[in-house]
Amino acid sequence: MDRSLVTLTPVTEPGDDRLATRHYAPLYRFALSLTQTEAEALDLVQQTFYRWATKGHQLRDASKLKTWLFTTLYREYLATRRRENRFPQVTLEALDNEPAIASAETVERLDAEVVLSALSRVHEVFRAPLALFYLENLSYKQIAEMLGVAQGTVMSRLSRGRDQLRRMLAREFGTRTNENSNSPHLKPQSHP
Repeated sequence: MDRSLVTLTPVTEPGDDRLATRHYAPLYRFALSLTQTEAEALDLVQQTFYRWATKGHQLRDASKLKTWLFTTLYREYLATRRRENRFPQVTLEALDNEPAIASAETVERLDAEVVLSALSRVHEVFRAPLALFYLENLSYKQIAEMLGVAQGTVMSRLSRGRDQLRRMLAREFGTRTNENSNSPHLKPQSHP
């Protein structure tokens, strides 16, 4: 089609009150059937008339005005739903009752960061045996050889280091420690 022959003629003035009067009720009913809430339906109708005010001059055929309005309203509804799905709005009150959800990898990473941070504050005498035992999976004998101490000293330092680390983590998280129980993450491993 030759673009030079096409002329755009406004079907009606976008600010025409007769247009709003004639099409408002059917548009509102359609919007209400889509959204199920009055506020959202009113917003959709308002947005449709806004589109008419900004782009209505492009409509070439007056007989298609009603179709254009309903199509525009429906497209606005779909765009709104897509936005809501992509960026859901959650009230803070709703979050108060919901449990926090995190992936296992996130929890593991955060747990490791917390423990490593606490480990860095443990007395240096205990830090090396703890790191070698738990992070490097070395045996008591290997640690004793590396540090140049007796195997019994390594075992003693590991025990006292675990206790210090357990107390530090308990203070940080406000929980009571049971001196006789080992934390599940700080249980001695069996090494050959």
